Amino acid sequence: MPRKPSRKTIVKKLDTIFSKYVRLKDADFKGNCICVTCGRSYYWKEIQAGHFISRKHYSTRWDERNVKPQCYSCNVMRYGEQYKYSKYLGTELSEDLLSLSYKIVKFSNPELIEMTLTYNKLVQELEMSYI
Repeated sequence: MPRKPSRKTIVKKLDTIFSKYVRLKDADFKGNCICVTCGRSYYWKEIQAGHFISRKHYSTRWDERNVKPQCYSCNVMRYGEQYKYSKYLGTELSEDLLSLSYKIVKFSNPELIEMTLTYNKLVQELEMSYI
């Protein structure tokens, strides 16, 4: 009998497919994304899914409004460029996400698996548009 996947494995799979979804959905017809903080263009596989509010907050971790394409330089080397990111999002959304981040959210493993399946389907649909 196969073992059930650990919570860590489930979260990692969801993070991976969600990141792919964010980058693909914001890509143009050639597969290029614009970094929301510096404005440079990168192929969707060469850019990251940057979080405005840190991934440690599960209430916003997989909120599409909180995650946008960001280059490695802005996301990692410049710690997310949060001020520029907030200007991109606008005051109202930035404050809404900040407020939401204070909420304690505990997703069940089946909920996380369902989210993974949903994003897998969305990614497949987006990938078909690049073929």
